[in-house]
Amino acid sequence: MSLVGKKFPSIAIDAISEMGDNMKINIFEEAVNNNKKVILFWYPKDFTFVCPTELHAFQAALPEFEKRNTIVIGASCDTNEVHFAWLNTPKNNGGIEGVTYPLLADTTRNLSNILGILDVESTSFDDELDSIIIEGSNVTYRATYLVDETGKIFHESVNDMPLGRNVNEYLRLIDAYTHVQTKGEVCPANWEEGKEAMNADRNSTAAYLASN
Repeated sequence: MSLVGKKFPSIAIDAISEMGDNMKINIFEEAVNNNKKVILFWYPKDFTFVCPTELHAFQAALPEFEKRNTIVIGASCDTNEVHFAWLNTPKNNGGIEGVTYPLLADTTRNLSNILGILDVESTSFDDELDSIIIEGSNVTYRATYLVDETGKIFHESVNDMPLGRNVNEYLRLIDAYTHVQTKGEVCPANWEEGKEAMNADRNSTAAYLASN
C-alpha cells in the first residue's frame, strides 16, 4: 500500500553520526521541527557491493540537497557498531569513509516493517520450536522516501537489491515539488528546474503539448 500523501510514521530509531555519536532520529520530527524536507534512503546491508556506490553518490550530491533545504539520511538494519566500522573503512576498500550524513540502525526492524520494505518471502509458525520462522533475507530493499516540511511523504520508490538509484532524479523531484509548493503550477513529464510548467487545466495542457 502506498504511503504517498500520508504522514511519515513518527517513530524514533537508533542512528549514528560520522563521529560515532549514538542518537535517536525521528524522520517526521526532523522534517517538521527543522522546517526542512528529508530524503530517507534504505539500502540492504553494510559492507556489500552496490550499497557503498550509493552512499558515496548521496554524499557527493549533499551540497545540492542542502541548497534545496533537504536533510539526507541513510538507513539499513545493521547496528550502529557495524555502521561505524563501515564509516571508518576507506573508500578504496569498499568502505564509506567520508560520508557525513547520519545512518539509521533499524535493528528491531520496527520502522522498515511499518513501511513494508523488508525482503520477507513468507512467515510461518513452527509448533515444535514454538517460534515464527521467516523465509527471506529480512533486510530492506532499496527504498526511498521524500518527506516535506509538514512530515508528509510526497514520493516513495522501491528498487530490487541489484538496482542502484539515480541520485539526480531525487533532486529533480524535490525541485518539482518545491515548484508546485511555491508557484502553484504542475510539472509535466521530464520537467527540470528552469523549464516551462503548466496550470492544472486542459487549455494549459493542450498549449504545452502543442509547443513541445
